[in-house]
Amino acid sequence: MTFETTALAGLETAGRLINAVYKGPSDKSGYLAFRGDFALKFQETKADEKRPPEYCLEQGLAIVKDGGTSIDALAGYIHDINNLKTFKEVMGSLLSSTGNYIIFAGNIDFLAKYTVSFGDATLTVFPLEESTVWKELSDLSGLDKNDFKKLDGGGKVQLMLDKAAESKDTYEKISFEDFLTKALPVRNRNENRPV
Repeated sequence: MTFETTALAGLETAGRLINAVYKGPSDKSGYLAFRGDFALKFQETKADEKRPPEYCLEQGLAIVKDGGTSIDALAGYIHDINNLKTFKEVMGSLLSSTGNYIIFAGNIDFLAKYTVSFGDATLTVFPLEESTVWKELSDLSGLDKNDFKKLDGGGKVQLMLDKAAESKDTYEKISFEDFLTKALPVRNRNENRPV
């Protein structure tokens, strides 16, 4: 079983599955898991130098079915919600009405939670309050470290996304175009960092 026979095949071929922490079978038969970044916009490369992408869906988690044509579950962080336009171009056709998709955003109101129409699919969008997508999803799903102890990388991603789907609520329903008007100024990631 490889990603070539899943909905992620095109992204894999295009070199968009990067910085993988885990990439392989899930512990659910017939499914594969990915944990890493999804490159959305590449920088122009000159000669042989390989530059990092301009921006990604970061800290991504995804579950795909072998032989499937859509991503079953996906979560990740986007620093600027305007970059979801590129996300839509790159990955929109891989999302379905039956999938569970959670996006944490860096530049929306800290108290805001949205259910966003996204073609056939629906995105649940939260502000990123904690430091990581993994921590946010653990809190959302009521999971703690002990729940993951005996699991391998694929099992951890599967459990996290399954539990997130179970605890899914519906928030203020909004169109994608209206959602983009909610963008706040993009925060500088480096401010308040110790030098």
